[in-house]
Amino acid sequence: MIDFKNGSFIKMKKVDNSVAAEKVAPLLVEGETIISSYKDIRDLVVFTDKRLIAVNVKGLMGRKIDYTTLPYKKITCYSIETAGTFDIDTELELYYSGVGKVKFEFSGATDIVQIGKLISSYMLD
Repeated sequence: MIDFKNGSFIKMKKVDNSVAAEKVAPLLVEGETIISSYKDIRDLVVFTDKRLIAVNVKGLMGRKIDYTTLPYKKITCYSIETAGTFDIDTELELYYSGVGKVKFEFSGATDIVQIGKLISSYMLD
């Protein structure tokens, strides 16, 4: 599992969902759809209609990949931080019992409020 206690992902930028589909398609259950995807240099975060999938590419050649599934229904609370005047990056912190805090940082162009609404719609369902 990804070690979320030792830092967060590098600031991620939105990518086309087809990029994410290449990496996570075998993990998706029947009827599950990708809503949005974000990528840094090698790693990926995919928001589906059921969960968040964090993809951590490891090793020099990137052949070893760690997939961490974080279901929305297991979130106890979350926090979003919007971009400011000088700090244009946004943050998402999710809290899971047993796992603790999971933090993702996104580029300023990310609609973090929309991500918050997405998470709320599924965790409160």
